[in-house]
Amino acid sequence: MALKFGVIGGGSWATAIVKMLSENVEEVGWYMRSVYALEHLKREKHNPNYLSAVEFDTTRLKLSNDINEVIEYADYLIFVVPSAFVGKELEKVTASFKDKIIFSAIKGIVPETGQIVGAHFHKEYDIPFENIGVITGPCHAEEVALERLSYLTIACADEEHAQVVADHLKSWYIKTTVSDDTIGTEYAAMLKNIYAIAAGIAHGLGYGDNFQSVLMSNAIREMKKFIKKVHKMKRNINDSAYLGDLLVTGYSVFSRNRMFGNMIGKGYTVKSAQMEMSMVAEGYYAAESAYKINEKLGAKTPIIDAVYEILYKGKDPKKTFIKLTEKVD
Repeated sequence: MALKFGVIGGGSWATAIVKMLSENVEEVGWYMRSVYALEHLKREKHNPNYLSAVEFDTTRLKLSNDINEVIEYADYLIFVVPSAFVGKELEKVTASFKDKIIFSAIKGIVPETGQIVGAHFHKEYDIPFENIGVITGPCHAEEVALERLSYLTIACADEEHAQVVADHLKSWYIKTTVSDDTIGTEYAAMLKNIYAIAAGIAHGLGYGDNFQSVLMSNAIREMKKFIKKVHKMKRNINDSAYLGDLLVTGYSVFSRNRMFGNMIGKGYTVKSAQMEMSMVAEGYYAAESAYKINEKLGAKTPIIDAVYEILYKGKDPKKTFIKLTEKVD
């Protein structure tokens, strides 16, 4: 009997994942909160708000605005809701997660608990770690829509579950690899958004490519220290799931976190930058969570500290980055 996949979320990354799954399975369950978006999708064959160029065969989609219907339908559930709203979406759940395999493509922290998504599912819903996985890049949804060659890392303590998801996402333009570093890859996916905001702030302030390269070099070393404190195991921080994802998020024109940081560097307030953007910059929420987590860990994280102080303490970006330039090398 064929495995059933359900995608929870209606944004660009959720749309991209449904597109990838549609290459390999007969039907994909898809929960979208917006009734308007669902009706538009049924009628016009595309998501009205995100990646509208991607056309779907809707006869192969099981569409619903009831999260419980999709949870009950699927064997493998892929959550792609912005981290700031995960808690609110999960409040709607009455269906059982028993025997479900949960994969998170969310790159952030659940604000209500301060946990990465995998840890949240384990602690709050008693889901075994071997049934929880992570989907990470380096991969932008916009390039999936354009069918440009992209790479995904699928991490899970149970290699078989990771391989199942990897096999169902890969295609001629998507290459996949599996990893057992579920915690490390999920923290890396969260942290790289903070560093991308830093890269955007630097660009907005007028720093050039030379400083950007130093910033990213320091960011990957800072990420290594942070993740090692959280979960010590043998990993190569230069692998695509860590360094590759950091680089694409820090440099790409598609990066919403870099865009958000660029606005801050140019003088926007946090509120005005958020209002200007139509998509959520996960790094904003991650900066506070990472800062608070690191108060207990004690890793040396001057870049995270600088971004946190600018976004949450109202510190002047120009003065803060002048100080940061003395701390990086």
